[in-house]
Amino acid sequence: MLRFSDFKPVSLDDRDLFSRHYRQYPQVHSDNTFANMVCWNHYADYRFADVGDSIVLSSTIDGVTTFRMPIGPRDPDLLHDVIEIAVREGGESPLLVLDPISEGWIRELYPDLPLHADRGFFDYIYRTEDLAELPGKNYATIRRQVNRFEREHTYTVEAITEENINEVWEFLVVWCEWRDCDSEPILAYEKDAILFAVNNFFAVGLEGFIIRIGSTIGAISIVGPVNQEMAVVHFEKALPETYKDIYKVITTGTAAALRDRYRYVNRECDMGVPGLRESKTRYRPAYMVEVHHATRSDLEVCCR
Repeated sequence: MLRFSDFKPVSLDDRDLFSRHYRQYPQVHSDNTFANMVCWNHYADYRFADVGDSIVLSSTIDGVTTFRMPIGPRDPDLLHDVIEIAVREGGESPLLVLDPISEGWIRELYPDLPLHADRGFFDYIYRTEDLAELPGKNYATIRRQVNRFEREHTYTVEAITEENINEVWEFLVVWCEWRDCDSEPILAYEKDAILFAVNNFFAVGLEGFIIRIGSTIGAISIVGPVNQEMAVVHFEKALPETYKDIYKVITTGTAAALRDRYRYVNRECDMGVPGLRESKTRYRPAYMVEVHHATRSDLEVCCR
């Protein structure tokens, strides 16, 4: 039987463990990536239990815990244990399903269990080549905006390195002041997450890119792997009031730098924010990685 005491916090020391495990069991949703968990652990208290050949993840936000489907070989007994602990220890929606393979498996084992879609947490997945090239009429408006930026500014795209990482930190301080990061709790959490990412950039296994205009940084992106075919943009920050349309430039510049290695770019979810949803949809995702949850009452009726 799984106990909550079996779960320990995700830390930097666990990078190799997750790397090995995810090579064998590739992930598709950004929320399960090591970088996401370790950078946002101050907010979501990500924990894991190493159970046999599987890893079971949990997260706790505002005192409410959810558990994820086991990551590893299909083990119906372990899934039953996860459901049991989710019912005992979790909130009203204690079980998250973050990938289509897990969704298919739990529907097969428990065909009467309702799964509820969490649209605000669907990840947007794009073809890297499309974001880099902006081809065809569907991208015409964005392409015009990028072209106008190129006419108005002389800029370079460069990788984040040990030599310029301090400049990235200084840029983020300016960005946080402009965005007034401490004015809202979620922005304050994001500030801590991105500064943790920069402070531990190479230990986490991140990479990133800079849009530099003259000697000034106008935008940055911070990227990590999801699987062999997919990278995820964990953070993308810019100063749009100073440089109009620069967000579009960092998006295309990041994709161009990644396209020789990754077929897809994951740009995470829209959190149900209408403006963010409109922006992410405008870039024409190739597909979405759906997220579902099961309620405690349904799990009690269907699975115990």
